[in-house]
Amino acid sequence: MTGCWRRWSVRSTRDGSGRHRCGRRERAAPCTLPLRWHGSDGMIETPRLVEYLDDLLGAASIRDYAPNGWQLEGSPRIERLMTGVTACQPLLEAAAAWGADALLVHHGWFWKNEPAAITGMKHRRVRTALEANCNLLAYHLPLDVHPVFGNNAHLGRRLGATVAGQSEVAGVPGLLWHGHLAEPVGESAFAARIEQGLAREPTWVSAGHERIRSVAWCTGGGQDFVDAAADMGVEAFVTGEISERTTHCARERGVAFFAAGH
Repeated sequence: MTGCWRRWSVRSTRDGSGRHRCGRRERAAPCTLPLRWHGSDGMIETPRLVEYLDDLLGAASIRDYAPNGWQLEGSPRIERLMTGVTACQPLLEAAAAWGADALLVHHGWFWKNEPAAITGMKHRRVRTALEANCNLLAYHLPLDVHPVFGNNAHLGRRLGATVAGQSEVAGVPGLLWHGHLAEPVGESAFAARIEQGLAREPTWVSAGHERIRSVAWCTGGGQDFVDAAADMGVEAFVTGEISERTTHCARERGVAFFAAGH
């Protein structure tokens, strides 16, 4: 998933629209930034964008494994914004080549317990961003739990699930989502729905259910939450990754397990 990114322009037009590009396809998209923040040149000051995103995503209220928000300072004003999953070298080089003033990602830098020294791979990444004068903005758990703009919120919509609630797991309130499908479907049909919605065939551990109605989900590395999902009494659990141990938990607890990639 780290090879997929989107390009956005924050320059406003008369009808309040910008343009973004995903892969080779380009289409019009609504500008989500308050137009009053745009200067006469159509650009936004970097601190104002950071303030807006911090407030929108409730970044200060969530304890995380890495700093959320503004991780690296670049251009003081932003016209071009690129988004992606991980601030890896290929994405940074793409942002630099496109002339992005800011890169907004889910997986940023400076994770808890990682070596603090900026050498090797980390140095190359930081240098690429600095030489391009590109800001780095990162939001991890705030995007996992946000009820509207988060990745779990979007996954629920793609699964066709009505959200019943969000539960605390691993000390993070709202990280595990659960809900119901409008119509029960078989396990194979649900796997096909995941593949269609995410353009990726999931790894699937069957629990032998003829029909699935209740489902829990957590994007990313949430495979160890299968027990918490089973405690909810759901028939299926969807996450990003899978581990050998979690396949046994799923089978023995009667939960169909679908891993769709991180």
